[in-house]
Amino acid sequence: MRLIATAAAMLLAATAALADPIEGVWQTQPDDGAFAHVSIAPCGGAFCGVISRTFKDKAEYKSPNLGRQIVIDMAPAGGGAYAGKVWRPANDKIYQGKASVSGDRMSLSGCVAGGLICKSQTWVRVR
Repeated sequence: MRLIATAAAMLLAATAALADPIEGVWQTQPDDGAFAHVSIAPCGGAFCGVISRTFKDKAEYKSPNLGRQIVIDMAPAGGGAYAGKVWRPANDKIYQGKASVSGDRMSLSGCVAGGLICKSQTWVRVR
């Protein structure tokens, strides 16, 4: 039984390694001429993203949101999909979140009503 559990864990780790990784620096979709770079890295058993740079009208500026966590506890759900929470700076609310990574693009959604109503953005990998 222990051998089966070990084999299953190794298969899961290999599948996660083959999926497109969420780690890296991502550029958010522009909103009213402003966008940010979000650095996503491991945090515990999940991934978290912090606003690392902010831009307005294509010029870098010092937003009060610099350093704020925007992607919270995104856990791998298999096949490049993740589930966790996202913070929306526009209204300072935290939503149930989901992300799907495909190559250098990520669809990130914040949802209410148990995931029935979602608003999404497409982010592009910077590095």
